Amino acid sequence: MDEKISKSVEDYLEAILMVEERFHVIHSSEVAKLLNVSRPAVAKAMHELTAKNYINMVRYGEITLTENGRQIANSVYDRHKTIKLFLLKLGISEQNAERDCCLIEHVLSDETYQIIKSIVLKERSENNEQ
Repeated sequence: MDEKISKSVEDYLEAILMVEERFHVIHSSEVAKLLNVSRPAVAKAMHELTAKNYINMVRYGEITLTENGRQIANSVYDRHKTIKLFLLKLGISEQNAERDCCLIEHVLSDETYQIIKSIVLKERSENNEQ
């Protein structure tokens, strides 16, 4: 993954993964609802993601992630969940933690993210030992 991936592409891949987790089948209408964007905007994005080989679109508009797309989506979604958990542990409200982590996840350096991740994992480990 040497190529820099845009925030928009990351958001769409993450949303596709989240829709898949929720409904097991991915349709662009669900992606549009989750991201609060128009269906034409999703259609345009799906063409871009297909061209970059991140997704496949099959009959009746069903979307599947390619191996490369799934790898990116999982990475972004794991980052999202880790940062959100960290913010919640700091006492930030659920609503603000969700909003803030959506912004932070795209601009945080890998070094900072790895330290946050280690803190979250350490705390989770300590809680499991008790």
